[in-house]
Amino acid sequence: MTTQEKIDGQTMVPTVRGDIGATTLGPDNVPIGRQNPGAPPTDSGTVPNLKFPYSAAHNRLLNGGWAREITVRELPISTTLAGVNMRLKAGAYRELHSHNEAEWAIMLAGSARIAVIDPEGRNFIDDIGRGDLWNFRSGFPHSIQALEDCEFLLVFDDGNFSENETFLVTDWFAHTPRHVLAKNFGVPESAFADIPDAGEIEHTRYIFPGDVPLRRSPPRSSSSGPAHCVKCIGIPTTTSGNTG
Repeated sequence: MTTQEKIDGQTMVPTVRGDIGATTLGPDNVPIGRQNPGAPPTDSGTVPNLKFPYSAAHNRLLNGGWAREITVRELPISTTLAGVNMRLKAGAYRELHSHNEAEWAIMLAGSARIAVIDPEGRNFIDDIGRGDLWNFRSGFPHSIQALEDCEFLLVFDDGNFSENETFLVTDWFAHTPRHVLAKNFGVPESAFADIPDAGEIEHTRYIFPGDVPLRRSPPRSSSSGPAHCVKCIGIPTTTSGNTG
């Protein structure tokens, strides 16, 4: 008996190993089932789920791209790590924001510009490409803008992290009197006339379209502050692109 049974002409989930197991007679998700043909004979007792695909995660779609996360809510064993897979269209922003968790990331495709501010008010800006890593420390405000269509993976040091609960700069603007903002930034109050209402921010900001900026020359420059950690690890690729 083979591991790929066919019943009524349909390829079924491989749930047979030698003389053990049996075919699947009811409805099933064959592509996923073929990735989970059955526990190995070395397993004993209840084994927690150790994987969860991004393709099954809730995907937040916005004008500038999308984001989907896997946290302790989707993968209960992941108590110390959470992951976010994010895609930005060329020119789009992941708005300036902050969160309590530290953030590591790797650029999977394309390139982007990262910016971060440390508690002393020093800022760091860098253009990063496929295979580059970055680190934003806990509480450091930061933003990401796509220099071209790009996709990256973010990892946070707390499984309870939620990408949907970060502190957005627009949210702060919306809840702060305009005369306070004007005095803080040294601009007229009219500069803040187009700030969305608090209830609209979730749908109009967070990830939103923008113009593709000019690339920096030289491509890497930094402040003397400890607000960054960027390194190229050189992912092998068969297509052209910036590998750092």
